[in-house]
Amino acid sequence: MDAIWLGGAEWLAVLRIGLGLWWLESWRHKDRKAWFERGTGIKWAAGIAAEHRWKAVRSGFGTVVAPHPRVMAYVVVYAELALGLGLITGFLTPVALAGGFLLNALYLTLMIHDVAEQGQNSMMALMSVVGLFGMSWQTWSLDSALGLF
Repeated sequence: MDAIWLGGAEWLAVLRIGLGLWWLESWRHKDRKAWFERGTGIKWAAGIAAEHRWKAVRSGFGTVVAPHPRVMAYVVVYAELALGLGLITGFLTPVALAGGFLLNALYLTLMIHDVAEQGQNSMMALMSVVGLFGMSWQTWSLDSALGLF
């Protein structure tokens, strides 16, 4: 593979780290006090799910998320932090990439009517797929240094 400035494996590492920074920024800008104490994030999502045109989204949200709003708030917020840190450091990278893809797919499905969210989540999901199939943990990662994967 020919590439400019860096090799292919290094560019995949740059993509992985950039995706990790994106997840970290998603975590950083959340008002965690509002999410944890007032449940704003889950209430917002519940309003969207309640009016979703797909019954599977409405019933899935009602079965999985709605009964446990406080727990789900922590899951969402700290999943984004874990994804960011895992991708930036390259630790358990395939797990982080697969988990990030699934989280983006869930976000994309819930927010299917919001064009801005569709773009962000589809691009982050694409970056996860490229990072996973390109084995982006081969360079500049703890996985590589520790001989994992």
